[in-house]
Amino acid sequence: MIRSTLAASTLILLCASPLAARLAASNPAIVAAVADPHRTEANRLRDKYRHPVETLSFFGVKSEQTLVEYSPGGGWYTEILAPLLHQRGHYIGLDGDTPKAQANLTKILTGGGTRYTGATAASIDFATGKSNVAPGTADVVLTFRNVHNLIFVGPQTAPRVFAAFFTMLKPGGTLGVVDHRLPESRDSALEQSSGYLKRSTVLKLATAAGFRLVAESQINANPKDKADYPNGVWTLPPTLTEGEKNRAHYLAIGESDRMTLKFIKPR
Repeated sequence: MIRSTLAASTLILLCASPLAARLAASNPAIVAAVADPHRTEANRLRDKYRHPVETLSFFGVKSEQTLVEYSPGGGWYTEILAPLLHQRGHYIGLDGDTPKAQANLTKILTGGGTRYTGATAASIDFATGKSNVAPGTADVVLTFRNVHNLIFVGPQTAPRVFAAFFTMLKPGGTLGVVDHRLPESRDSALEQSSGYLKRSTVLKLATAAGFRLVAESQINANPKDKADYPNGVWTLPPTLTEGEKNRAHYLAIGESDRMTLKFIKPR
């Protein structure tokens, strides 16, 4: 009863804005997945910053697709996507081929129980860009707040991974990228430490791999975020690296300003 009430409350919140109401009408499966009462409360509290219904709808996600999520991390989006796809589609969690990364991925997928039935784990070798996701099999590849980590690994890592995304997608398939946005006027050296990236950097990586930018959205924009913190993006919630120092100020800003970019693999 409590879970049913929570799900109903979530659905009401999702439909509170005109945009969300339109999306609810056109994407009921996504709305239901986001409103799933099995989602953890901690994850649900991030919805107001991450706008999962709007974001997944913008990327054209459908319940019958084969979808690859690169670097699920703690499984925030996995908690929505794996149940969404488990009956008619296929969720693939993709991460580095190190034992630690694969163990974390396995833990996330097994933790979902029967709600994640059919979800599988896959790997990618950062040194070569080779992945065990079969070429030309994915309808959608999504990555949320991860491209900056690829930049940290080394100068060739991100190009290799974007090339792998291109290979695993079907012609006409979608690559969706969300990441922390660094203003174009800032020093590019900040991309090596701050967690923020310029839109132009992501665009360059994607186009070099063969993708074409077809749309972008301000769904995940946050004009309060000035991207100029001593501890980078992790100064803001949910990490709040400064602890109690200026905590109220950072909570008032909210999560980071993010670009939301939709690319396609040309047919």
